[in-house]
Amino acid sequence: MGEMFHVSSNPHVRDGMTTSKIMQLVAIALLPATAFGIWNFGLRALLVVAISVVSSVAAEWLYDHFMHKPNTVTDFSAVVTGLLLGLNMPYSIPLWMPILGSAFAIIVVKQLFGGLGQNFMNPALAGRCFLMISFAGKMTDFAVSDKFRGVVDGVTGATPLAALKDHGFVEGSVPVKNLFLGNIQGTIGETSAIAILIGAVILLYFKVIDLKIPLTYIGTFAVFVIVYMLCTGKGFDMNYLFSHIFGGGLMLGAWFMATDYVTTPITPKGQYVYGVCLGVVTAIFRLFGASAEGVSYAIIFCNLLVPQIERFTRPVAFGKGGKKA
Repeated sequence: MGEMFHVSSNPHVRDGMTTSKIMQLVAIALLPATAFGIWNFGLRALLVVAISVVSSVAAEWLYDHFMHKPNTVTDFSAVVTGLLLGLNMPYSIPLWMPILGSAFAIIVVKQLFGGLGQNFMNPALAGRCFLMISFAGKMTDFAVSDKFRGVVDGVTGATPLAALKDHGFVEGSVPVKNLFLGNIQGTIGETSAIAILIGAVILLYFKVIDLKIPLTYIGTFAVFVIVYMLCTGKGFDMNYLFSHIFGGGLMLGAWFMATDYVTTPITPKGQYVYGVCLGVVTAIFRLFGASAEGVSYAIIFCNLLVPQIERFTRPVAFGKGGKKA
C-alpha cells in the first residue's frame, strides 16, 4: 500500500513561517519597549510584566488541561498576550491585577471562543479594558517617581495626554523629545516611541506585518487632529500634533495590536478601511471623550467591524463580474 497524500486545490504556497515563529518574532520585537519600560520604571515594572506573562501561559495551560484539549502553550501566543497586557499597565498597580487580566484575556476572550484564530477581539486589549472598567482608579494611577517630577507642569502623576486634555498644550511643558525618547509617565511599554519603532522595524524586516494598517491608522489620526486644530482656532501646532502621536498608546497600538492577524481584515482594501476607522475613532475618543486615551477602546470597537469591512471589500472572483453576492 503506497503512502496516502492529501491533495488540495491550487494555488499551493510553501512558507517556513509558522504561528510559533511569528509569535516569537513579535515577542522579540516587543523587547526594546519592554527593556526601556524596565529601565524607566525600575524592577517593579519587570515584576508586573513577568507576572502577566506567566499568568497568561498558566491560564492557557490550565484551560487546555481541564478541557482535555491539545496543549497550545508552545505556539507562544499566550506569551505575546501576557507581554502586551503587562506593557499596557502602570508599573505601580497591585500585583493581583495582571493575574486577573491575564485570566480574562486568555480564558474568556480567547479560549471560550475557540482558541487562537477564533477570538473576535484582541485578547490583551480586552484584558486591559476589562481592568480599566472594573478598576479605573488603579489602572489610571500613575505613581510619580523623582525621575518624572516636573516633566508635566502642575500635574502630579498625570500622563502627557492627560495634561494636554486638562490644561491645553503649553509650550515646553511636555517636550516632544521626552515623548519620543520616553522620559515621561505612562504605562510600562507605551512611553518610548523610539523603542516601539525599533520593534516595528523588526516586524517589517521579517515581514510579520506590512505598512498598510499602521501608516493608515497614524496618518488618519494625524489628519483628524490637524483638522480639529484648525476648526477650533488653535492654528496648526506641530508640538500639539506630535504630542498626540507620540503620547499615550497610539504607537504601541498601531504597530503591535492593530496588526493582530486574527482581528484585522484579510483583504487589502479592507485593511486600509480598517486603518481609517481606527484613526477616526481614536481621535474622536481622545478629543471629545472623557478620557485622555482612546486607543484600546478604538481598536476593540474596530475589531467588531472587521466582518462587515471584509464583506464589503471582498474582491470579486475572476470572471464573475457583476455585484458581490
